[in-house]
Amino acid sequence: MKILIVNGPNLNLLGTREPEVYGSVSMEDCLSELKKEFAEDDLLYYQSNVEGELINRLQEDDFDAVVINPGAFTHYSYAISDCLKNIKKPKVEVHISNIYKREEFRKKSVTAENCDAVISGFGMKGYRLAIQSLK
Repeated sequence: MKILIVNGPNLNLLGTREPEVYGSVSMEDCLSELKKEFAEDDLLYYQSNVEGELINRLQEDDFDAVVINPGAFTHYSYAISDCLKNIKKPKVEVHISNIYKREEFRKKSVTAENCDAVISGFGMKGYRLAIQSLK
């Protein structure tokens, strides 16, 4: 299975950004572990701080399923939400922190309604759980 993992803004700083919220594991380390665990699958990774670049990547349609952590775009990007709506493949939204235990604005996801599932609050393990659910 070819699974595209997409991360939105500021997630390029995982491992150093607010470790009390996001932990101290970098995305590179997480991907390394995921590629070992899911060696039979093709895991693609893309991160951008730019909304349009995320949409362009998602529209490339060279994957079987998507794991997406839209970052702050979760709460207000109707453009990404519309993009996800048009992808007719399995999609899981992931959040490292429990967005429901954070600031009020983080408790609303406009992208979730166009995903098949949401995983929130399991730290970096959320990516593994998302892949397992897609398989």
